[in-house]
Amino acid sequence: MDINKKDFFCSWSGGKDSCMALYYAIQQGGNPVLLFTIFEENGERSKSHWLIKDLIKAQSEALRLPIYTRQATWNTYEEEFIKGLKHIKNTNNIDYGVFGDIDIEDHRLWCEKVCQVASMTQIHPLWQKNRLEILNNFINAGFKAKIVVINTNMMSSKFIGRDIDLSLLEEIKTTGIDPCGENGEYHTIVYDGPLFKNPVELKLGDTSFRDEYFFLDVSINLLQHQ
Repeated sequence: MDINKKDFFCSWSGGKDSCMALYYAIQQGGNPVLLFTIFEENGERSKSHWLIKDLIKAQSEALRLPIYTRQATWNTYEEEFIKGLKHIKNTNNIDYGVFGDIDIEDHRLWCEKVCQVASMTQIHPLWQKNRLEILNNFINAGFKAKIVVINTNMMSSKFIGRDIDLSLLEEIKTTGIDPCGENGEYHTIVYDGPLFKNPVELKLGDTSFRDEYFFLDVSINLLQHQ
């Protein structure tokens, strides 16, 4: 799907895949208008990546793109996502959404379904690209990301808090897991790169474990953001 000269929103998790999808879409001539993120029902943290709202806001400011958010449980996620798409289309006159899926067909079909309900078209800039190539391009472009969530059934918790770099990539390759974490092995937060006007300075907190996931609590380094 050609996105050249088309306005689009980016489905934004705060992690590397959504960031690379945004990056590729811009390289292909697309015009980003805003980011769209779903938060937990209390509005405090994003779904999956468990990032606090101040972090997502800091990313949007560094990317110079406004952020639109909604709140949902997993049971209401699809409903709220569709409501969000309709709001984006009606408010911003946007017909295209950019998503960071790589090759899981069910994810692509879900994006297609919700976009069709909202009379929008989904774009997947990473679709069917080699996963190692995506990560290498991410690193070589100058993006910086840190692992903040790990599924301990699939990946060792020793990787929590590590930056995505070439040495980490070599370590991950030896484990046999998907290097992009496309199966939910891990999630990241992007804090710098060629799209950022300034780095998002992170403050690393405690780690916690729940429901087989290992989480790193990350917040904004306020001294760097004053």
